[in-house]
Amino acid sequence: MARPPSRPGFSRRAQNALFFGYVLAIAGAIVGAVLVGLSAANPPAFAALRSTAAEVTTPIAGALGGARRGVAGVPHAIGSWFHVRGDNRRLRADLLVANRLLTRARVLNHENDRLRRLLALRDASADAVIAARLVSSSASSTRRFGLLNAGLWQGVREGQPVEGPDGLIGRVVETGPTTARVLLLIDPESIIPARRARDGLPAIVSGRGDALVEVRSANPAVGDIRPGDLFVTSGAGGIFAPDIPVARVERRSNDGGVARVLADPDTLDVALVRHAFLPPPPPPRHTTP
Repeated sequence: MARPPSRPGFSRRAQNALFFGYVLAIAGAIVGAVLVGLSAANPPAFAALRSTAAEVTTPIAGALGGARRGVAGVPHAIGSWFHVRGDNRRLRADLLVANRLLTRARVLNHENDRLRRLLALRDASADAVIAARLVSSSASSTRRFGLLNAGLWQGVREGQPVEGPDGLIGRVVETGPTTARVLLLIDPESIIPARRARDGLPAIVSGRGDALVEVRSANPAVGDIRPGDLFVTSGAGGIFAPDIPVARVERRSNDGGVARVLADPDTLDVALVRHAFLPPPPPPRHTTP
């Protein structure tokens, strides 16, 4: 027995879908026949109709094409993102290495410049005793001393000034066979006769126990110490030669100014020991009656 043909049954939705399908098919056939007849009977009118349809459908086709290209380019964009991320990580690592090398080069350049200035100072100083290494300084104590790796055997004596490439460091207060103890400018017991570089104003530079010093005018009535003033040794006292840079004022205080020493002992490792500016007086002669 033959199988009866399939029908949509009693479903209203299926019947409507089948009906509209027939209607669209018939409408499409009619529109196609009309367009074929129009193209044969009136080609100019058919061309205008075709142009209008193209104007309407072109933006839609362009948008759909752009969406299709965007979807097709997603895998490439994802791959490029991972590739760029890897390159970025590698470049960051290379930049870190380059920065380390640049920092090292700057440190070496600064060290080379400082040693060159120290050697020039030593060559230009006829009264230099020795260039010694400043092996330590008491930065954690209220008393500020430095230790040199040169002593009596190298010609170092008590009272001799100690300089760095940028200025005065202090003076020798204690000597051993191969070591010497230096009283730094920033020690509270350190007092240096000085003068202002721009006009010769006499002043006293005394340590504070930290990285700074106090600068007081020897004549408070005429002294007007300002930030930026540079003070050098005056030569008074017979220990320090004149015109050695000492400190530069940072701010005013009640009776003078607060200054920072130019030769910071915490950043130095080599110092120059010099003879005292004036030799000590000879011992008195005892005459017999």
